[in-house]
Amino acid sequence: MAPKELNFITGNKNKLIEVQAILEGIVELKSQSLDLDEIQGTVEEVTIDKCKRAAESVQGPVLVEDTCLCFKAMNDLPGPYVKYFLLALGSEDMHKMLAGFEDKSAQAVCTFAYSEGPGHKPILFQGRTDGKLVPSRGPTVFGWDSSFEYEGKTYAEMTKAEKNKISHRGKALEKLKEWLAQEV
Repeated sequence: MAPKELNFITGNKNKLIEVQAILEGIVELKSQSLDLDEIQGTVEEVTIDKCKRAAESVQGPVLVEDTCLCFKAMNDLPGPYVKYFLLALGSEDMHKMLAGFEDKSAQAVCTFAYSEGPGHKPILFQGRTDGKLVPSRGPTVFGWDSSFEYEGKTYAEMTKAEKNKISHRGKALEKLKEWLAQEV
């Protein structure tokens, strides 16, 4: 049976607003910020571990998310560690990571994990969007949105509705919505 309410584990208000907009009318989100250490590994391993620990901490159903930015020239690095690069460089200087490379292609990856609660195996929902890393354009208020370009526009230059239709997060949440509809 699909949950009617979910504990979305995030401390990022911009991420919460995006997820609420995409899931509006489908499920009610309660946001909770937990300081969960992240293991090293693939995005799937990181997300599954985070989901299990969040379910234990909350003692109930949870939804967690992990976002990656993968550069083809760097064999998919920084991947799930992109937030640490963003903290160190800022969105205005992210593009400099590929300064020595001809290939500026990047893939944005978003992985959500849902768990019914402690002891339940997390279910993954993943979305991917191909683009490229560019010098920052547009507002710099949400992660690396101003540095990730898709078909001529950075995420930051798009309206929220436009971004939500094509973004890695929007694609992952569409899969979650389909799963929730089947579980009713």
